[in-house]
Amino acid sequence: MKRLLALLFCLCAGAAAAQDLPQIVPSAPLAETHQAPDNAEILVMFHLPAPHYRADNYGGANYRDDGGRAARQRIAAAVAHDYQLELMEDWAMPVLSVDCYRMRLPAGKAAAPVLEALARDGRVEWAQVIQDFVAQAGSDPLYRMQPAAGAWQLDEVRKAATGRKVTVAVVDSGVESNHPDLAGQVALEENFVDGQKYVAELHGTAVAGVIAARAGNGVGIEGVAPDARLMALRACWQNGNGTRCNSFTLAKAINFALLNGAQVINLSLSGPSDRLLQQLVEAAQARGIRVVGAVDPARADGGFPANTPGVFAVAADGAAPRNGVRALLAPGRDIPTTLPGGRWGVVAGSSYAAAHVSGMMALIEEIKPQLPAARLRDGIVLGDGAAALTGIDLCATIIRTTGKCSCACQPSSTSRFARSP
Repeated sequence: MKRLLALLFCLCAGAAAAQDLPQIVPSAPLAETHQAPDNAEILVMFHLPAPHYRADNYGGANYRDDGGRAARQRIAAAVAHDYQLELMEDWAMPVLSVDCYRMRLPAGKAAAPVLEALARDGRVEWAQVIQDFVAQAGSDPLYRMQPAAGAWQLDEVRKAATGRKVTVAVVDSGVESNHPDLAGQVALEENFVDGQKYVAELHGTAVAGVIAARAGNGVGIEGVAPDARLMALRACWQNGNGTRCNSFTLAKAINFALLNGAQVINLSLSGPSDRLLQQLVEAAQARGIRVVGAVDPARADGGFPANTPGVFAVAADGAAPRNGVRALLAPGRDIPTTLPGGRWGVVAGSSYAAAHVSGMMALIEEIKPQLPAARLRDGIVLGDGAAALTGIDLCATIIRTTGKCSCACQPSSTSRFARSP
């Protein structure tokens, strides 16, 4: 049987190689970032009254048709004219009560003086540069090769929960929703990348498979929460060997997740502090949504959003975060998962460790919906071992946070309860 499993795995990995995709796909979180050049684009936010004061029932779904849109556009056009900016695109952010406008600076014009002037303009809530994010990179044949299958006792944990009726927003590049292991798992697809159609891409498809690949269908892998339903929110795009996204595309996707019932938001990405994204993450937390972020090992503070209070920061097991960054550790090395083209391959990095924890959040949410954040954090159990290399004991975490488990699901004898970062 082991020889058969090994043969099947080699065939899958070989298929990936035949399509010029590497067998090992390293992935840090959506990591290294670059400030926008001085002649690039900025985001300008305009304050709106609270929803209950607005007669036009302003909101994300009806934004394009509401009665006040023309007036808001006139204000934005006036601001753009005053500062010699070109209006590019606008988007409602009702969870923050702001309208967000993407504007382009004239060629050669420095961003800093414009942003300073906008900060003093009473018509403007705030303005910022658009920052660039770059991707870090059972009965089913590959299931036993998944690190989480044994270490996380998934067979036994699933007797208690499978993520049923829990919605996980995958804010990432495009997901191949008709992949054999993802067919029926994606509740909806939305594209927030301007000027591009929705396409299936490597990073998003691989993250989605770790979270919710189908179980028991006789092919490929099994997700941590195979009965969870995914929102495939394309805010990033594949660019050569990397995956990129920016403040505006990410903000649109997170705003959509908040308005459309996401219970877990997976952000396998990292970058600099960003005011708009920070406020959206905080709004998600205020609504009881679990936000999971991947740690960037190249950043001293782990990068945004992992460095944000309340976000479940995750790094790959076996790799201690730099400079004492506190993070949960989850499987992130040699992870079999779904790839575009109906294939499977092996990936590595904190992006996929974060996806494991998003799956864990879906399991807990099924059993204990809206568990207070403090109780959830205190309930996460770490396996004993080298302090910097200790991973989550999923079985013990399920027992401690929900009180429910299979009799055969036993926490490790060396597990220890510890408050997560």
